[in-house]
Amino acid sequence: MSRRPPIVGIPSDHRMIGAHPFHAVGQKYIVAVKDGASALPLLIPVLAEPLGVDDILETVNGLFFTGAPSNVAPMHYGGHDPRHDTLLDQQRDKLTLPLMRAAAERGTPMLCVCRGFQEMNVAFGGTLHQHLHEIEGREDHREDKNDPLDVQYGPRHDVSVIPGGLLAHLSLPQTFKVNSLHSQGIDKVASNLRAEAKAPDGTVEAVSKSGSFALGVQWHPEWKFWENPVSRAILSAFGEAVATHARRK
Repeated sequence: MSRRPPIVGIPSDHRMIGAHPFHAVGQKYIVAVKDGASALPLLIPVLAEPLGVDDILETVNGLFFTGAPSNVAPMHYGGHDPRHDTLLDQQRDKLTLPLMRAAAERGTPMLCVCRGFQEMNVAFGGTLHQHLHEIEGREDHREDKNDPLDVQYGPRHDVSVIPGGLLAHLSLPQTFKVNSLHSQGIDKVASNLRAEAKAPDGTVEAVSKSGSFALGVQWHPEWKFWENPVSRAILSAFGEAVATHARRK
């Protein structure tokens, strides 16, 4: 009898579709967990009264925090009030921030992408720039939403890996190109996180937390990961960490 694959929980976005609330996860993230990390994806709803983090962590062997159209509410990191047109998802915040902290305490592997990367920094005490392109010396990291998806998710800029960290141990190139589809970015890195990679303008593009596989990246490695050696390496390493954690439970 074949062994069941390990389970990776993916917290959803809370979205209104028409008049009804939905809990949604993009297919690209689900496929990346299934085929890139060789795990069973389990979508986690983000209810107004959140599911218990202990119940979630008893069920899953890893967590994948995805990108999203919404931003982390600034109240969670002492930021100024968001602009009127900023999309928030406080039901997601209410679950993901404590879930990340609890997962770190238990050594549950985490991969955090784009919004998830920003959530990771906020969860552990860091802060964000709400409009990165307005900061002097920073480039515009946003995509043109009128472009075809393959252009939006195409390579945009280099990132340089900082020696000695988790990314460096994955035997990645010291510098490689990533896509860029974000308006927010890290301001201050949380004191218990480690900067893993930076863009040419100094923007922190990856962070990690010691103790288990806990990696956040600002770019989108899930997009057509099978075509990108760096993305494959990240997802494979995450999958291996999840499988190891499952065997230990």
